[in-house]
Amino acid sequence: MKAAVFHAPGKITCDTVEDPIIEDQNDIILKVTSTAICGSDLHMYTGGIPQARPMVMGHEFMGIIEEVGKNINHLKVGDRVVVPFPIACGGCYFCEHGLPTACENSNPDHYGPEGGILTEKGGGMFGYTDLYGGHNGGQAQYVRVPSANFGPRKVPDNLTDEQVLFLTDIFPTGYVGVMWGDLKGGETVAIFGAGPVGSMSVKSAILHNAKKVIVIDTLQYRLDQIQKLTGCETILWENAEQVVEEIRSLTNGRGADLCIDAVGFEPERDFLDKAKAVINFEKGSIKVLEACMSGVRRGGTVSILGVYPVNYDNFKVGQLFDKGITIKGGQCPVHTIIDKLLKYVETGQVKLDDIITHKLSLTDVAKGYEIFHKKEDGCVKVVLDPWI
Repeated sequence: MKAAVFHAPGKITCDTVEDPIIEDQNDIILKVTSTAICGSDLHMYTGGIPQARPMVMGHEFMGIIEEVGKNINHLKVGDRVVVPFPIACGGCYFCEHGLPTACENSNPDHYGPEGGILTEKGGGMFGYTDLYGGHNGGQAQYVRVPSANFGPRKVPDNLTDEQVLFLTDIFPTGYVGVMWGDLKGGETVAIFGAGPVGSMSVKSAILHNAKKVIVIDTLQYRLDQIQKLTGCETILWENAEQVVEEIRSLTNGRGADLCIDAVGFEPERDFLDKAKAVINFEKGSIKVLEACMSGVRRGGTVSILGVYPVNYDNFKVGQLFDKGITIKGGQCPVHTIIDKLLKYVETGQVKLDDIITHKLSLTDVAKGYEIFHKKEDGCVKVVLDPWI
């Protein structure tokens, strides 16, 4: 089959590889009909998260079931399904307590309670390094889906792939960032990052009846697109101090009720930012998280959706304490909310496919990664077709 294979930072190519097979009777084999490039994929592409051996990329995918293991009891060959990006068994302590991303059985070689940098990680994920289970991903013509009685969801025939594809990751991720803010209606939400997850956070804030939604980004074209789609307010990032001042000016000096970091550890950085990271033995920067903590009101919430894979010195715990900030973060527990979010799509309460800017063949995956990473050609979201 054809698949997007990671070889080294900056090198992801469309290769011919062996077809996946049933390895456990709880598996299914899925014929992938649509897949997408996610911002998290760029962490491997840039070398921000290490991966030594080749791996099939991708955790945003859906398709038609080609083969089922003997223990699969509610799915059959020919069913069209969308697949959550975390791999979860459905039966361990954490799966039973609504934390599928902490599944005790999907990452046997590197799982543990500590949450270290290179040891004792969380549950498995598709196409996201050996640290998270070494599971091949879905940027391919076929993919093996483990624990398929718990993960995949059937898709109504009247919905297109593009309408539901982002239920795999970015819509649930954006939604949970707003959900963590415990909004009652009428609040101000400030979202840092106008990429795919940030865009989904805007849509989710609107679903939660936020009174004012402010989006911050370094690129005007991304702000223009999300403003056109949702009517949100926008701030072009020049520096953190200017952004925080503008947020406070829009909120009677208090700050936003909820700030969402939809950027993570790889924001745009200048030479001084990069030099500081080298001196402190850090990867990337927490400059966006710091801006969230300054931009949120006293007693407010900061949701961390962008990935932070290492530890950072000079984290402002004093500010967190003085302001009484609640911080929530982590990988999204997609399984717990995907059915609710599918209903939003079915009833037309939210539109997901309007952020797609590029549709490419899987054979053009190298180009897709390049323009997505470099933010060229107005790129916001790339969807790949494995069969053209």
